[in-house]
Amino acid sequence: MAQADAINFRAPYQTNKDLRERINAGTVKYIDMNLSVLAQEMRYGFYGKFNWAIVEACDVSDDGEIVLTTSVGIAPTALHLAEKIIIELNEYHPAALRGIHDIIEMDNPPFRKSIPIFKVSDRGGSQTVKVDPKKIVGIVKTNSHDEVAAFKPSDPITHKIGENVANFFAAEMRAGRIPNTFLPLQSGVGNIANAVLKAMGEHPEIPAFTMYSEVAQDSVIDLVDEGRINFVSATSLTITPDKLQKVYSNLDYYKSKIVLRPQEISNNPEVSRRIGIISINTAIEADLFGNVNSTHIMGQKMMNGIGGSADFTSSGYLSIFTTPSLAKGGLISSFVPMCSHVDHTEHTVKILVSEYGVADLRGKTPMSATDNRKRCSSRIQRLAEKILILGKTRAYPANPCKSLRVPRSFCKLRRYAQSRILIYRAYKNKSSESEKLSELFYANTQELLSKKTKKCAKILRTLAIKYAHMQWA
Repeated sequence: MAQADAINFRAPYQTNKDLRERINAGTVKYIDMNLSVLAQEMRYGFYGKFNWAIVEACDVSDDGEIVLTTSVGIAPTALHLAEKIIIELNEYHPAALRGIHDIIEMDNPPFRKSIPIFKVSDRGGSQTVKVDPKKIVGIVKTNSHDEVAAFKPSDPITHKIGENVANFFAAEMRAGRIPNTFLPLQSGVGNIANAVLKAMGEHPEIPAFTMYSEVAQDSVIDLVDEGRINFVSATSLTITPDKLQKVYSNLDYYKSKIVLRPQEISNNPEVSRRIGIISINTAIEADLFGNVNSTHIMGQKMMNGIGGSADFTSSGYLSIFTTPSLAKGGLISSFVPMCSHVDHTEHTVKILVSEYGVADLRGKTPMSATDNRKRCSSRIQRLAEKILILGKTRAYPANPCKSLRVPRSFCKLRRYAQSRILIYRAYKNKSSESEKLSELFYANTQELLSKKTKKCAKILRTLAIKYAHMQWA
């Protein structure tokens, strides 16, 4: 649909390359928002009336009972709000999927009740979505599997990140900060998430655990098969066709291990806080204050969206963000003085993990204007832990944290961040001037955070504008 330019508006998340290009080009309107709030905002009337709803189903009855397939998402809300419904009856998915869903639908305030979920395997809703059959104006039969591409296999960096997360959990259990029975896990999508789950499954000190997340990937099914995951709650099975066929070949077993819910339930902060979810998500970059950017490349280009990460980060038992220490093929550091875009603030980010180690930000105080000694001690401690993550990288741009002074103001860091973006643009042009600019930036990195910050930043910005003309390569 994106290739045909048939999409005008999109919310709240996307992973398609063609759609992403059109969002960044401005031809598709896009709202990035938490997964848990879209359905309720639709019911509140924030997006007007809905004329049509098109949903995929594996079965539909004459009286309007619809059995969804491998994804629930906002389908129940969309079906009830739409004036007319078209059903794609996909015969690839067996009608025996009935029973894997738990459709809980929320009332609007002030009549909303508590969600009856007290452990991951609890069910409090129905197996189907019931609609007025008069609203169903068409049923289109298809036979097609889900288009889910396999993620890249684990590499040494993602493998090490996974090991660091697993070892951190083991240490937390030994210290008594995580129960010996462990806690429900939420995991984002991607190859890092798969590497983390694999490492957790292999760690001898981590017991079999449960997952309460937005999606279940191939690695989740593997851990269910190995007995390392006892139960999975999600809103979608995002698994490859081969893995899906494996599930369908033993569907009764997997229905006893997996439940699919609407995304405002799978990502609901009320449930997250009640059952004590540990969230693990991927960062694009993180800064010295503990802020995380998980959506915008260099602060400008949308990647996928915030998804459900903020739903769990702010409400869970413990929030963890993982990222390799370097990005863009090793050209830039993922750990910066100040994020170019902030999705998760220092108030909710507790743990940062890269291939070099773990930065535990719990109990670390921010800068205090009333106590310089306390301020410096606290800030240096935070910097020291971040330096552990950054490691001994010599990649461009230079690591400014090797002998970094305690910053005296946010303004210096902001000027550094702005210069960093402009320098990267110039560097991408691969011109001789940009190479000279890179060398100049390397030589003056330390000065950016010293008394000459303003002067150096001004010079670098001027050079970057001159040679890069403010354009992306």
